[in-house]
Amino acid sequence: MKELIYNKLLQIVGAENLLVDEPMSKHTTFRIGGPADYFAMPETKEQVVELVKACKEANLDFYIIGNGSNLLVGDLGYRGVIIQIGSNMASYEMKEERCADEDSAKYLVTVGAGLMLSKLSNLVANEGMKDFEFASGIPGTIGGAVTMNAGAYGGQIEDVLIEATVVDENGEIKTLSNEELELGYRTSIIQKKPYIVLEAKFMFEKGDIVAIKDRIKELSKQRREKQPLEFPSAGSTFKRPEGYFAGKLVDDCGLRGYRVGNIMVSEKHCGFVINAGGGTAAEVMTLVRDVQKKVFEEYNVHLETEIRMIGSF
Repeated sequence: MKELIYNKLLQIVGAENLLVDEPMSKHTTFRIGGPADYFAMPETKEQVVELVKACKEANLDFYIIGNGSNLLVGDLGYRGVIIQIGSNMASYEMKEERCADEDSAKYLVTVGAGLMLSKLSNLVANEGMKDFEFASGIPGTIGGAVTMNAGAYGGQIEDVLIEATVVDENGEIKTLSNEELELGYRTSIIQKKPYIVLEAKFMFEKGDIVAIKDRIKELSKQRREKQPLEFPSAGSTFKRPEGYFAGKLVDDCGLRGYRVGNIMVSEKHCGFVINAGGGTAAEVMTLVRDVQKKVFEEYNVHLETEIRMIGSF
């Protein structure tokens, strides 16, 4: 059976884009995770559709990842197929759009779901396009960013996103408008339905290129000073509870630097859980539960995790 599955996947993506028993620690920003049975890296929209179809026909679990940020994979790995929409699907195309009743031009930018947010931010900044500076330091792909309506420093994906091309539950490729995506705080319809982002279109306006690049430098400096970028992590661990800041709640509970094995609450920013070296998924789970329990006991607030958790723990 395993040979049949391997051969089917091989036919779809080719030997150079298919790995077996691949350690997920190599593909997550947490640097944690056991082996995935199969790790496929499609190059086209059609290959994504075919991979999903093959998995369903074989009754195989599958999961879509991008850069592996915001993700915790169990120590025992993932039984099924990890489909990475990454550098193989990172196209970029810019087109000027002019309206007769407007003096300034707008720019329609179409990108593959595997393009890194930080790369797109720099690409549009170099063209003098504004309002995407906030994304310059977010370590995820366009697909993941649309899925969770990623944001930082007052900006978020929904502010500039026009539409996204997805694969729906029936294997059909369709386009959803900004409104149809139901974008909210760290959520979208893609989290509620089995959709897969393939491509996204953004609209930007021209700005002052010097001011844009200065803003990116300023945000980069703030990130270095305030976030534990020197350690592997999955980014912000908890969603912001209404009326509070997650990091402050954790800090006020005296949990700054709290540690379980090689996993700890960052001393630089209590909203981050970091891998101090050789940490395990089990340690992350224990620490997260400890933090949630303490914050609930002290403030009657439940901290909901922003990190997605998959695989066998």
